[in-house]
Amino acid sequence: MQLTTSSAATGSLALTAAVLTLVAAGAMAGLFFGFSVAVMPGLDSLDPEAAAEAMRRVNGRILNPVFLTAFTAVPFTAGAAGGLLLALGHRAAGWAFLLAAVVYLLGTFLPTAAVNVPLNDALAAGGDWASFHPRWTTWNTVRAAFATLTLLLSAGGLCLWSRDA
Repeated sequence: MQLTTSSAATGSLALTAAVLTLVAAGAMAGLFFGFSVAVMPGLDSLDPEAAAEAMRRVNGRILNPVFLTAFTAVPFTAGAAGGLLLALGHRAAGWAFLLAAVVYLLGTFLPTAAVNVPLNDALAAGGDWASFHPRWTTWNTVRAAFATLTLLLSAGGLCLWSRDA
């Protein structure tokens, strides 16, 4: 099949969106995983007030352009890759990326907004560590699992696309 200039450009955009999805989803999966298996257990080994203060400081630093870009980019880049791949006729790959976008929104973005951020806000307002860390860590682990699933779906989408080529 010979590519037209338009379909070649669309393919380049799809590849860019797919790679950005992989990088951002991998970064988020790694960040959430690291918090669940190392940071939170480490903080929990401290005096509760020291742990709460350390977490408050982390929360004050994490809202930066690099984190916010990676965190918010995934559903957009995955959705773009999926839509572009569907437009190019790569149905299975396109649907894999669209599913990745939905999985990320429901399993990573939504819990962040509905659970983790309100818990962070309560801790910042003087909440205690004992009521914060178990629920926060549980939901963070959920975010890690769904971000990892997003990464796997995106990688699967790329594999499916490469089989079509």
